[in-house]
Amino acid sequence: MACVLEAPLRMSVLSEVTASSRHYVDRLFDLDPQKVLQGVIDMKNAVIGNNKQKANLIVLGAVPRLLYLLQQESSSTELRTECAVVLGSLAMGTENNVKSLLDCHIIPALLQGLLSPDLKFIEACLRCLRTIFISPVTPEDLLYTDATVISHLMALLSRSRYTQEYICQIFSHCCKGPDHQTILFNHGAVQNIAHLLVSTSYKVRMQALKCFSVLAFENPQVSMTLVNVSVDGELLPQIFVKMLQRDKPIEMQLTSAKCLTSMCRAGAIRTDDSCIVLKLDHDLKHAHELRQAAFKLYASLGANDEDIRKKIIETENMMDRIVNGLSESSIKVRLAAVRCLHSLSRSVQQLRTSFQDHAVWKPLMKVLQNAPNEILIVASSTLCNLLLEFSPSKEPILESGAIELLCSLTQSENLALRVNGIWALMNMAFQAEQKIKSDILRGLSTEQLFQLLSDSDVNVLMKTLGLLRNLLSTRPHIDHIMSTHGKQIMQAVTLILEGEHNIEVKEQTLCILANIADGTTAKELIMTNDDILQKIKYYMSHSNAKLQLAAMFCISNLIWNEEEGSQERQDKLRDMGIVDILHKLSQSSDPNLCDKAKTALQQYLA
Repeated sequence: MACVLEAPLRMSVLSEVTASSRHYVDRLFDLDPQKVLQGVIDMKNAVIGNNKQKANLIVLGAVPRLLYLLQQESSSTELRTECAVVLGSLAMGTENNVKSLLDCHIIPALLQGLLSPDLKFIEACLRCLRTIFISPVTPEDLLYTDATVISHLMALLSRSRYTQEYICQIFSHCCKGPDHQTILFNHGAVQNIAHLLVSTSYKVRMQALKCFSVLAFENPQVSMTLVNVSVDGELLPQIFVKMLQRDKPIEMQLTSAKCLTSMCRAGAIRTDDSCIVLKLDHDLKHAHELRQAAFKLYASLGANDEDIRKKIIETENMMDRIVNGLSESSIKVRLAAVRCLHSLSRSVQQLRTSFQDHAVWKPLMKVLQNAPNEILIVASSTLCNLLLEFSPSKEPILESGAIELLCSLTQSENLALRVNGIWALMNMAFQAEQKIKSDILRGLSTEQLFQLLSDSDVNVLMKTLGLLRNLLSTRPHIDHIMSTHGKQIMQAVTLILEGEHNIEVKEQTLCILANIADGTTAKELIMTNDDILQKIKYYMSHSNAKLQLAAMFCISNLIWNEEEGSQERQDKLRDMGIVDILHKLSQSSDPNLCDKAKTALQQYLA
């Protein structure tokens, strides 16, 4: 049977889960409230980090039922809270998920939930609202359709540090112009949020600071008000300056600098104020160096430890900062951001979740369009990981024209770019549709394929053979590709088997032959090529067991007696002395060789 080259990062991928998804939805309609609650909890656990499961549940109608349960006064508070948590998890999937939630009118339902007296339920509703409002597909104006909503959110700011964090984050994302600034300002945003700048929670302080940065942006009225507001006896400009200190996180320094800049432009504070001018000039001058150092540090920390990678990605707005770093004007910052992304892309879990949630592939593809080689090398290496078969980014990357880009990289004079280009194509071809495989072969061209197979670097050669092995998998694909490129591929196989190559290269080449032998019509290209058959015979008696085993895979696929023409093929191979070799190998001390030989011999006896 055909074998494909497994990608370097592997994990068991969930098969289609439609049946199990239906089971989750059906449990939501149980007459026993406890069973419904347990069903929602089980659904919560099932969707964590699983975008396919989320999509299935949405298609199967889970959202309207969850919203119904959330809004029913007869539902227990625990059930309503768990429903809000699941809805929030669904919103953390793709943008299409958020669109589906919006179509089901989730925002009014969640806003109604904020009227509940139960704090845990309120926090769950706010967390879900936060996730929906920060999505680019959610219209900000939905927050402002009912004037009482803003007033109620302001009142909820005092309930807990979580309500403070989520509400401030909603405000900062939904304040997109003078009209929104005016509404928030008139509802007392400045007075209600100011004291949060000295909260014991960093997340609360940071979200409050972001609120002020968007409220004051190009808004003289807000800026002039901020200058006279004090918290615990300290004016806000003084608090902002303290947040610029070097011991504060870079995100806090830059956001407080934005606040002070807006206040300076509005004339609220003097532009020649020494504490402002010197501090802004100093920090903005070194902002690039700070960001570069931070990205380098995170890249090093996350290089080899999954737990550390998880902590880095869970850091507030970390993925947004990395994505923004990819478009920095400074080449050094861009390179450091790409290195950080590459380090984090080694995580299977993050490829399936955070990388997809933030559509990391989009800015990465933009970086690959026009960048110096030092950035291209790291960016293309990152793309290799994003093209692994379990990565949700694989499909949109394909649709964005990646094949043409990667084929061009294989022609680079830079060795690392050639390796990464062919490596990414190899990952792309793994379990791919026939059209994608055909597009890869068309993009590479026969001439370039031969060029890569004759490359002096063994890494390029091995990855090219890996690409061929992945292209030649599943019988319809094998037969189709060999019908159009069979002559050239057989020539390439012959050249490699005759050349001075190491064991791994020749083993990979024999595995390609085994895949060809698994085709329905493609196997005739081997049976009509006596030179290739003699080479397979030679490697069956080779001193290296790996090469013997790979050669026997070829023979097994050629003589399998359930396939048309097997008798003629068996007779020809018997005349060549293949059966005699199989008898000898059936006595081998190597259990793999012995078993494979015995299995092949059984085909002659059947």
